[in-house]
Parts: sequence; structure tokens; C-alpha cells
Amino acid sequence: MKNVVVLGSTGSIGTSTIKVAEDLPDRIRLLGLAAGNNTARLVEQARRHQPVAVAIKDATKMAELREALGASCEIYSGDEGLIKLATHPQADIVLIAIVGTAGLAPALAAIRAGKDIAVASKEILVMAGEIVMREARQHGVRVLAVDSEHSAIFQCLDGKPAASVRKLWLTASGGPFRDKAVWPPEKFARITVADALRHPSWVMGKKITIDSATLFNKGLEMIEARWLFDIEMTRVDVLVHPQSIVHSMVEFVDGALLAQLSAPDMCLPIQYALTYPERVVSTRVQTDFTAIGRLEFEAPDVERFPALSLARRAGEAGGTLPAVFNAANEVAVEAFLNQRINFPQITATVRRVMDVHKNLNHPTLEQILTADAWARREAARC
Repeated sequence: MKNVVVLGSTGSIGTSTIKVAEDLPDRIRLLGLAAGNNTARLVEQARRHQPVAVAIKDATKMAELREALGASCEIYSGDEGLIKLATHPQADIVLIAIVGTAGLAPALAAIRAGKDIAVASKEILVMAGEIVMREARQHGVRVLAVDSEHSAIFQCLDGKPAASVRKLWLTASGGPFRDKAVWPPEKFARITVADALRHPSWVMGKKITIDSATLFNKGLEMIEARWLFDIEMTRVDVLVHPQSIVHSMVEFVDGALLAQLSAPDMCLPIQYALTYPERVVSTRVQTDFTAIGRLEFEAPDVERFPALSLARRAGEAGGTLPAVFNAANEVAVEAFLNQRINFPQITATVRRVMDVHKNLNHPTLEQILTADAWARREAARC
């Protein structure tokens, strides 16, 4: 039985994690649950699974939680609450599914407390991959992938060294604007929020869905893969695969390719992370190749989706630039969702902020957070 803490339990990854726990009641115990502001869903989850502790972002909602859950459940709030849950003495693994940069501090706290972490929040490794992976090695804990792409690569590598890899291939659905005939560059300025939220393969939160439409999501994943698998950016590449059946591939130095395939369902990589190194019986994910028919692949269109080139530039430069890339994108996506800027201006904003940033190599955590805050201010002014 693994005691699991879920940070971000009411979001899309969090609710999928709850499903996995319900599939495997003899193997997974939900020890702690943390939510943003969805108090009703957090209460519902806590009543069903009886965690030892819960946390909510807004401290004013603690009284409501105490009344609903009683004295037997520890109640925490804010950033301190995330740290309390991430370092809980009974926790075996902490799954971090908080959108944005808020997951970084609890991730480091969990590692320093000797907990394995399962990472669904790309920002953790994009911003501070060098620090996080160094701390994980020092404390002898695992950093497990929850993203379907990185889980696929992790499963294909199966412990093989980076020297045996010619290239890591991250697959991308291509998003809702993949078809150039339907969405030529001149139409991009007229893309609406509703258009961009219409993802062809996955049901996800708004931020990550917009990132999938711009391909910033794949750019963030490129940088995440660089740190997670200790491999330089020149050996990380992207292939568009609209069926989303091949979740990613590893090309080895002898020319052999290994891929992980399944029908798209986030429960599968989440289960693998929480039960690793075992494979546990589940009938939730079924893949019918006769129904799928064919698998297609194409090169990404970097002219219509320049986010990939910006990500490569940030990942190759390293230092504080990946944090700037991430922060500027978060601000720009929020502006697009609020209809303050148009779709192409998301990428334009990130490029402008990156262009004026003075990069700092091998930064401390404090310097990374300073760069993050600076980039948010600069992006807000664009």
C-alpha cells in the first residue's frame, strides 16, 4: 500500500488520480489532498477517501472545511499547507499537479523530506530542472513522470543510459490548428478562445489546452525531457502524430526505436507512476488497432507554431531563460483567455520578453524566482 499525497486533486490530473486510486484500493491510499479553490469537490473527495489531511489555497475557506470534515482531518491552507502535505511523515509519494509555478516549493520540500515525487506540473523542471534533479540525486528519491509523453520515454528507456540514446521523440497531436489548409497563418489573429479550447484528443484544463494549441506545451515538454532524462536539447525532438496513440519514442544509437502506445487516457501514466516499478492489472484503458486503422506522423510546422523554436532556444541556453520562457507564456495565455490579446500575440509576447532578458547561468532558486517575477512584469507590459 502506497500513501499518496495529491497536490491539485480537483483539477483534470487530480481527478484522474482519484479514479486510479478507486481502481486500486488495495494498493493506493490517498493520504492528503490539496485543492485550489474548489472547496465543494475537495469536500466530496475527502468524504469518500478519508485522507489524513487536506489543504485549500484560500485560508478563509478553512472553517468551511472543518465544519464539513470534522476534527479527524487536518486542515491546512496556502503555500504552507502545500508544504505540510508534501512533507507529511506518512507520505510515500507526492503527485504534483498544480498549474503554474506554485508546485516548485512543495516539490523541493518533498524531495528534501525523502519523498518520491510524481510530476505533472511541467513548470517544476522547466524552471529549476538542474536544481530539482540534483536534489533528488542527493536525497536518493525518484522523480517520476506523469505526462503521457515523458512516461512513455521513461518506459522505453527502462534504465538505459543517456549514452545509448540517439534521440528522444516527443509526439504531439498538433492541436486544433494543425491543418494548414483550414488554419493558414493569416487566420491566426481571428482565432477565438473557444476555437483554441477545442482540443482534438485530450480533455484538459484551459491553460494546458491553450498551450497545446500554440505548441508551447510541447516546448515545455522538450525542456522537461532535457532535465528528466539528463540529455541535451539537441537530442530532443518533436513529431506530430494526430491520433495520439504513440505517446513518445526513443531512438537508440543502433537505430532501433521503442515506442509506448495506448488509447489516450491519463489514468495509465498516472497509475504507472504511482505503482512503479510494478505493472498492475487494470481494464480502464483498452486499445483497438482495428478501429484506429492507421497511425500518421508529420514534422511540426515551426513557422506557424514558433513556440517550439523559442523552447529550443531557452532549453539550449539554460540558466534563467527557461523560467522566463515559462512565466511570460503563463501571463500571455491568461491575457488571451481574458481576450486582451489575440492568439499570435501569445508567442510574440514570450519572444519579446526573452529578447530583453539578461540570462544568468547556473542560477540559485532565489535567482530563478527573481527572473520568473521579472518576466511576469515584462509580459504584462507587452
